[in-house]
Amino acid sequence: MITAFKRVVSNGSKNFFRSGAVSFATVLIMTVTMIIIGLLMFLSALLTYTLDAVQSKVDVSVYFTTNADEGTILNLKDKLVQLPQVADVTYTSRDQALQQFRERHASDQLTLNALDELGTNPLGASLAIRAKDPTQYQSIVDYVNNDADLSAGGTSMIDHINYEQNKGIINRLTSVINATEQAGLVIVIIFAIASTIITLATVRLAIYSSRDEIAVMRLVGASNAYIRGPFIVTGILGGVLSALIAMIVFAPVSWYVGTNLSAWLGGFNLFTYYMSHILEFAAVLFGSGFLLGSFASYLGVRRYLRA
Repeated sequence: MITAFKRVVSNGSKNFFRSGAVSFATVLIMTVTMIIIGLLMFLSALLTYTLDAVQSKVDVSVYFTTNADEGTILNLKDKLVQLPQVADVTYTSRDQALQQFRERHASDQLTLNALDELGTNPLGASLAIRAKDPTQYQSIVDYVNNDADLSAGGTSMIDHINYEQNKGIINRLTSVINATEQAGLVIVIIFAIASTIITLATVRLAIYSSRDEIAVMRLVGASNAYIRGPFIVTGILGGVLSALIAMIVFAPVSWYVGTNLSAWLGGFNLFTYYMSHILEFAAVLFGSGFLLGSFASYLGVRRYLRA
C-alpha cells in the first residue's frame, strides 16, 4: 500500500510538471478562483468594519431630572454594565453636560447670555447606552423604565429617553446589517459555484488529454483508485500552488491599497488586516485549493472510469 501510494504521488507530480501548458492553464484559472475567495474575505472584513463603525455611533441616552440622585444614577450604570446585551455605558454628570453645552454653543453669545441669566444649571445628568446588537435596545429601555430605584420617592427621576427618536435609525441599521449578511452569503455561494464549474472544466480538459493512458491502465487491470490517484495529486498540486500565488499577490496589493486608500475606506487598512489574519487567509486559501483541486479532479476522471 505504501509503495502504491508513493507511485501515485510520484506519477501525479510528474504529470503536473510534464503537462506544462495544461497545468499552467489550470493553475491560472484556480489562482483567479483563490483571488476571488480572498477578495470576498477582504470584502466581508470591510463590511463588518463599516457596520461596526456605524453601529458604535448609535446609542440610546437616558436623561435624568435636575434633582435626580447621582448615586442612584451611578448604581443604575453599574447594573446596566452587567447586562449581557449592553456593550458599554457612558455617564455624563450635570457639570459635564453644562460644559459640553457651552462648547457646542461657543459661537452663540445670545444663548450663553441667556444661560448665565438663569444663574443655575438647567441640565440634568445622562447615561449613553450602547448595545451589542441594535435589536436589543428595546429590552434595555424596558429594563431602565422598570427599575424601581428610579421612582423610589414616588416620582420618576427620568426626564426622557431618546429611544423613540433613534428608533427609526436603529431599525434601518438592523435591516442593513441583516441584508448585508444575507447578500454576502449569496455572493460567496455564487462565486464558489462558478469557480468550481470553471475549475472543473479546466481540469477535465487536462484529464481529456490523458484519456488514452487511462484506457490502457484499465485494460491491464489497474484499480479505479490507482488510476484516479495521480490525477487527484495533480489537482491538489495545482490548487496548493494557486493558493500560494494568491497569498503572494495579496501582500503587495493589500499594502498599496492600505497605504493609499485607507482614509477612503473609513480607516480600514487592508494590509494591516491581511498581516494580522494571514494564518486565517492561509487556512482558507490552501484548504480551498486542496479541496477544489482534488474534487474537480475526482469528478473529471470519473467519466473515464465508468464501465
